[in-house]
Amino acid sequence: MSERIMPWKDIVSYSEEHGLLAKQIFVVFSEPVNGIGPVLDSLDPHVEYQRKLERDGIMFAAGPFASEDLQEWKGDGMFVYRADSLEAATALAEADPMHIGGARTFRVRQWLLNEGTFSVQLFYSGGKPKIV
Repeated sequence: MSERIMPWKDIVSYSEEHGLLAKQIFVVFSEPVNGIGPVLDSLDPHVEYQRKLERDGIMFAAGPFASEDLQEWKGDGMFVYRADSLEAATALAEADPMHIGGARTFRVRQWLLNEGTFSVQLFYSGGKPKIV
């Protein structure tokens, strides 16, 4: 018996037909090549690049992963881009100073954001929003 498959277009259609968000975005998994040293050396230009993508409306989310024992950061992270194609998302990841300099390697996956919630609470005094 052969294993069943589901074409990507079918899961997108299913999501749309069932009233799910069906927002196609791209997730970049970024991992150190030679430990955290080169990652730390590239951290400032990397964060500057990430902030530019955020200001340009490309960056949906980004951040580091904790180690499995929650005691340290080993230099890996994940970014979520709004992009028109896998090729465009890959080009964005390739332009990241972490990847240009060889501190980290990456892989890109298309992701279908279907469920979840996002709330922002804005205080009139103090002027700072709070993500809830």
